[in-house]
Amino acid sequence: MNFMPSFTKTALKNLFSQPATRMYPQVPREYPERTRGHIEIDMSTCILCGICSRKCPADAIKVDRTGRTWSIERFGCIQCNSCVESCPKKSLSMHQTYTEPAGVKRVDTFQKPEEPPKPVEPPKAPAEQKGTESNA
Repeated sequence: MNFMPSFTKTALKNLFSQPATRMYPQVPREYPERTRGHIEIDMSTCILCGICSRKCPADAIKVDRTGRTWSIERFGCIQCNSCVESCPKKSLSMHQTYTEPAGVKRVDTFQKPEEPPKPVEPPKAPAEQKGTESNA
């Protein structure tokens, strides 16, 4: 049989080389810098304008201005980065980690906190006019 010498060479090579896989849970994967992972939002800077939902080609983002909510269907997102690029306040960012696997579709909804009412200042009295008026 001719396969014995080639098999022996392969077995010896594998015996003294590094494994082709990594020990996943113990050694987490390091993603390249430009990896597109999942969308994160900073609700404190979001103005709920809805541009991100209009720019999303997968229609995964929903903005409800009246309910003051921003939601994303994680498994519907195609990680195209269109929403991040179009956000006028830079509230969205793309993180390098992926969405955790799950058995059901997941929709993450974020509620924008109510802004405290601004104190109403009493109207200022008109400034007294200084100077004289001449009626000559």
